[in-house]
Amino acid sequence: MRMLFPTTCILPACIFFVSLSLSAAMNLTLPHQHPDPEAVVQDVHRRLNASLSRRLLSSSSSSCGTGNPIDDCWRCDPNWASNRQRLADCGIGFGQSALGGRDGRIYVVTDSSDLDVVNPKPGTLRFGAIQDEPLWIIFSADMLIRLKHELILNSFKTIDGRGHNIQITGNGCLTVQYISNIIIHNVHIHHCKPSGNTNIRSSPTHVGWRGRSDGDGISIFGASHIWVDHCSLSYCADGLIDAIMGSTAITISNSYFSHHDEVMLLGHDDKYAPDTGMQVTIAFNHFGEALVQRMPRCRRGYIHVVNNDFTAWEMYAIGGSANPTINSQGNRYTAPVDPNAKEVTKRVDTEENEWTDWNWRTEGDVMVNGAFFVPSGVGLSAQYSKASSIEPKSAGLINQLTMNAGVFGDPRDNSAGISYPGFAGGGTSTGSSTDGAVGAGGGSDGGEGDYFGMIFGSDAPPAHSSATSILLFLLIILVLYTSTNRGALLSLQLLTL
Repeated sequence: MRMLFPTTCILPACIFFVSLSLSAAMNLTLPHQHPDPEAVVQDVHRRLNASLSRRLLSSSSSSCGTGNPIDDCWRCDPNWASNRQRLADCGIGFGQSALGGRDGRIYVVTDSSDLDVVNPKPGTLRFGAIQDEPLWIIFSADMLIRLKHELILNSFKTIDGRGHNIQITGNGCLTVQYISNIIIHNVHIHHCKPSGNTNIRSSPTHVGWRGRSDGDGISIFGASHIWVDHCSLSYCADGLIDAIMGSTAITISNSYFSHHDEVMLLGHDDKYAPDTGMQVTIAFNHFGEALVQRMPRCRRGYIHVVNNDFTAWEMYAIGGSANPTINSQGNRYTAPVDPNAKEVTKRVDTEENEWTDWNWRTEGDVMVNGAFFVPSGVGLSAQYSKASSIEPKSAGLINQLTMNAGVFGDPRDNSAGISYPGFAGGGTSTGSSTDGAVGAGGGSDGGEGDYFGMIFGSDAPPAHSSATSILLFLLIILVLYTSTNRGALLSLQLLTL
C-alpha cells in the first residue's frame, strides 16, 4: 500500500534538507557563524573610513574624534554616563551584535567581596553576573575584586568599568561558557590563578560542581556574541583570553596585553571540527611589553587582525594550525632584537607542504626592525602583495587608533608603572608615552576634568594644510564609493598623512 505524506510534513522536511545543503555549501559549522566573513571585514573598513573622514572634517580644536570608530561612537557624547547602554551599539566586526545587558536594568556593584560562590551576596559582582535577566553592571567606586573561584557569567550581561579603576583578579577569573551576548569593558584583569573542584553557582537556579580551571583571564567556551573592549590584561596562569569549543561571533578590541607568555588561544583542538566556524575580529589593540607568543594562536576559523600595534614578542606574534584563515590588515609589527625571532608568523607543528594552501594574508601591514610575515594560499596573490611598508606618517595612524588601548587613563610601555597593590614579584606593569598614549592627561583628569585623559591636543598628529586636507577628503570619498568586497583599500594605505 502506498503511503501518503501530508504537505505539512513534506514542507518542513524540504526546508530542513535545503538548510543542510546551504550550510554545507557555505561551510557553516556553528549556528552563529556569519556566512560571508569577507563582508564583515569590509564593514570594519567602511566604519573606520567613515570615522576617519569625520575626524578630518571636524575642527582641529574639537575635544572629540580620534578616528577610532568604536570610541568615537560613544565618547563624543558628553553625557555618556547617563546613556551607558549606547556602548552596545558601537561594536564592530564579528562580535558587533553582542548586546550585553542593553535594555536591561542598571546593576550597581557596591561590595567588592567574593566570599560565597554558592550564595553570593547582593551588591557583589558575582550576584549580578549570574542573574537570568539582562543587566548592565557598573561600579559605585574603585574596586579590587579578588575572586574566590571562577566567576561564571550568565547571558546578556555587560561589565562596564567606565569611571572607576576596576581590577579583577584571584582564582579562576571570568568564565563565559555556553552563553551569549556578553560585553566586558574597561576593567583590569590580572594575576588569575587555577582553582575549582568545588560547587559554584552559575544562575539563580543552578549550582554545579566545577573541576579545576586553567587560570585564564577570560575563558570563552562554546559561547557567541562576545565583545571585550578597552580591557588591560596581564600576569595570568594560562591564557589572557582563550576562546574554544565552538565559540564564535567575537570581537576583541582596544585592549592592552602585557607581561604574559601564551597571550590568546583561539580554537580548542586541531581535530575539533566545529571550530571551523569560529570567527574573531582583533582590532585596535596594543600588544605590549614582556609578551612571548600567541597574539593569537589559531586553530581553524576565520581571524581578522586589523589595525593593532605589536610592539613586543619573544617567539612569534601570530601562529596557527589546522588551516585557519588569517587576514592581517593595517597592523604594525615591531620585531624584537633577537635575529631568530623576526618572523611574525608561525605554523605550529606543521610541515611547509601542509600549510602552503592555508589562507594567510598580509595587506597594508607595517614591518619594523626586520619583521616579516610569511603569507600563503590566497595571501600570495597580487591582491595582497603590497604589504612591505607604508610611509612613516601613515604609520602614525596606528598610534592614533590605538593610543587609548587598554583601560582608559593607564600608562603605556616605558612610562610610570601600573600599580597592583598586594602583588609582589612582577605585580607592576609598565607602559609607553612615546606612542602618544598618555600625554598630559595621564591617568588623572589632566587638569581639565576629563577622567579618561583624552588626548586630542599637543599629542595629536599635526594639523594638515587646507590643500592636503581637501586631497585626503577626496581620497576618503573615493574609498567609500569604489570599494568592493575583494578590492577595498585599507585606510592606512589611502590616508597618507
